[in-house]
Amino acid sequence: MRIAVLTETDPIEPRVAAVPETVKKFIGLGSDVVVQSGAGAKAGVPDGEYEAAGAKIAGSADEALSGADLVLKVRRPNAEELGKIQKGATVIAIMDPYGHEDELKAAAEAGVNTFAMELMPRITRAQVMDVLSSQANLAGYRAVVDGAAEYGRSLPMMMTAAGTVPAARIFIMGVGVAGLQAIATARRMGAVVTATDVRPATKEQVESLGAKFVAVEDDEFKQAETSGGYAKEMSAEYQKKQAELVKGHIAKQDIVITTALIPGRPAPKLVSEEMVASMKPGSVLVDLAVERGGNVAGAKAGEIVTVGNGVKIVGHVNVPGRLAATASSLYARNLYAFVETLIDKESKALAVQWDDELVKATNLTRDGQVVHPNFQPKA
Repeated sequence: MRIAVLTETDPIEPRVAAVPETVKKFIGLGSDVVVQSGAGAKAGVPDGEYEAAGAKIAGSADEALSGADLVLKVRRPNAEELGKIQKGATVIAIMDPYGHEDELKAAAEAGVNTFAMELMPRITRAQVMDVLSSQANLAGYRAVVDGAAEYGRSLPMMMTAAGTVPAARIFIMGVGVAGLQAIATARRMGAVVTATDVRPATKEQVESLGAKFVAVEDDEFKQAETSGGYAKEMSAEYQKKQAELVKGHIAKQDIVITTALIPGRPAPKLVSEEMVASMKPGSVLVDLAVERGGNVAGAKAGEIVTVGNGVKIVGHVNVPGRLAATASSLYARNLYAFVETLIDKESKALAVQWDDELVKATNLTRDGQVVHPNFQPKA
């Protein structure tokens, strides 16, 4: 079996889908691995390290894709790449299918079988394949680092001969994987940390990390979680009550980090213009949901906006990619763990078990059709 690893074409994507560690493992499974020249450059992996691991270096995407049975990417292949992938080949990537039904249809029409790593079910055997968690962990860490850099003041309390410097106050909105890592990072850096989430189970997690939990804890709050562990969309009445609570709290904060996302929907608006205006000059908001419309009013994807009262709104895109080497290493391991389940150990070829729960959850296109029930064309 021939595996192709491509250079990402999106200018904001520095990550790569394989690292020398996983290349060796793929070769150990009997696969030939071809890496497009420069694929790992932005993630700190030169071509020579791939060659040392046993991969062949291809001078172009055309060369890398020639005869490839399996294509590994970080982002969904664009139209040009699709045209170069042989019919019947399999592509595994972060496919970002919501709102991109036309691109899925194009992949199906090209005869390419596609799998979306971000749709991996949250079950025990799939934990090692969970790209959302591996990348969100890094995003949560980086959000605190970026927030601290823009804040321009120290985070921990410091007692000096010249006087005492108070600890910075950091508020985390949304306590998923990114939020928990942001709490842990902010606490390690000495800040006073508070956090909020609509899911009751997060209260204990927040408090176990040494932060204070802030939420309206009514009956709706007690049932605000799906069976898959995701946040439910809350009623307008609850959102109003929570907004009032947050409004008073947020005015006292130095750094606010928002992480709230609902799969398949625009990011919920958590911080209004009025709340931003209530913050002290020099305060910082970091919006990790900016690529999905943002949690913060006034946030702009790819920009750091300073509003009238001197508050900064940080809207970096692809935050895990700001730690490209680490993010690539984790993503590559997630990919390998999944691909290993698709390879027959005797024939050393792809042998997808189409009724496997991991396959059914992630398979988007197959045999010329969009097969995932969430993205099939409506009759």
